[in-house]
Amino acid sequence: MTMQEKLDLLQRKRAEAELGGGPERIAAQHDKGKLTARQRLDALLDPGTFVELGRFVTHRSTDFGLADERYLGDGVVTGWGKIDGRLVYVFAQDFTVFGGSLSEAHAEKICKVMDLALKNGAPIIGLNDSGGARIQEGVVSLGGYAEIFLRNTLASGVVPQISAILGPCAGGAVYSPAITDFVFMVRKVSYMFVTGPSVVKTVTHEDVDFEGLGGADVHGGTSGVAHFVHDEEKESLAGIRALIGFLPSNNLDDPPVHPCADPSDRRDEELLEVVPDSPTKPYDMHDVIRRVVDDGAFLEVHRDFAGNLLVGFARLGGRPVGVVANQPAVLAGVLDISASLKGARFIRFCDAFNIPLVTFEDVPGFLPGVAQEHGGIIKHGAKLLFAYCEATVPKLTVITRKAYGGAYDVMNSKHVRGDYNVAWPTAEIAVMGPKGAVEILYKDDATEERETEYREKFAHPYLAAARGYLDDIIDPRDTRPRLIEALATLATKRDRNPPKKHGNIPL
Repeated sequence: MTMQEKLDLLQRKRAEAELGGGPERIAAQHDKGKLTARQRLDALLDPGTFVELGRFVTHRSTDFGLADERYLGDGVVTGWGKIDGRLVYVFAQDFTVFGGSLSEAHAEKICKVMDLALKNGAPIIGLNDSGGARIQEGVVSLGGYAEIFLRNTLASGVVPQISAILGPCAGGAVYSPAITDFVFMVRKVSYMFVTGPSVVKTVTHEDVDFEGLGGADVHGGTSGVAHFVHDEEKESLAGIRALIGFLPSNNLDDPPVHPCADPSDRRDEELLEVVPDSPTKPYDMHDVIRRVVDDGAFLEVHRDFAGNLLVGFARLGGRPVGVVANQPAVLAGVLDISASLKGARFIRFCDAFNIPLVTFEDVPGFLPGVAQEHGGIIKHGAKLLFAYCEATVPKLTVITRKAYGGAYDVMNSKHVRGDYNVAWPTAEIAVMGPKGAVEILYKDDATEERETEYREKFAHPYLAAARGYLDDIIDPRDTRPRLIEALATLATKRDRNPPKKHGNIPL
């Protein structure tokens, strides 16, 4: 065979690999409104940067007719590429080949790029679209899942891991995305569940469809499994690109600093009008965040889950920060089980990847109720406290209004190693609100006059400032410049926790 003939064979093999399960199955994928694995990678990565690995891999099974059905690549496209010029490792399951089912060879391809990501310190992005384990391979395919789970766990906190669910993801397959840092889902396209609707109906007699059991909105708003939910695949893939822009490549790097046209010394007059005169009147904490961060840009995480706490990424003076903020417009900004879980997970991610934390605080306490207590608000609230205490990244706090009771302690107070803690003049820092305090102190003799007296004595920031629990009380208009200045001073912060294998967070 001449060199030209060999090159022709190579080209035919490459073309065969790129066809996946063939034109008919690709057409079926498009008929469902879904992109193919390769189209997804084209949308995710910088043009011309994808380098494929394992394109000629095939399964090694012979049972149940598999010996006569082999496809180059075996149902997953793997390799590396770039996002905004930065290296990432990727895998995209191909539903046109055996329904994207995971075989031994399929798993080995995924494990290879995960190992490379860990060795080379680059994010790993998985695009999931699979019917689950390849039943014909039995326990071998289950072993493949476990190999992936192990690598997800070992890579956790070392390199960012992002999962996009772009089709079905069921059974054991769900646990790999669950271990990763961020999960993206697409409405009417993505489904995640441990057991499907038919099994649920058989076992519990509950009648539910795919969307109602494990659709994007269920996991984005009810379970909290999904961090980002979009209407279309391309929106979701663009969202991954935007997220990567805030993250370092690994736990030893700093997050990428971008040039900033928004003046660092910009004051905002409208911040004077955000907090209402009435202490019980709600306001939207988004209005505070957007007026403080660079260009008003806030990439909110878990937007539809536990809306009483806001978390997300922004920049201050070009530096990425993780924002955690109570939301007075939802449940008065109280902390409950879902908000505690949401906040703790986000804080621990930021701490693992050297992203400073900025907290905007207006919290009346923890949510009372039998359901909360029986649901474990004690241990779940402790997760949020643990996360703040454990974090050694720069930690800044702005108290805009209420900081009551144990919630004051939890929300990055000076006592849990807050680096820069300031309050607006509207801040109220106390064990509890004036009305509740007076009713406990005076019982039947509680009066409006005594409530006013308590408010004047305690419902302000000056006692905390006198104790040094606040570093300053600031003009709200100066919030942006003061935070940017503080971040600059904390850029070289060095802090560490006592040597240990790991802590025992109250799970």
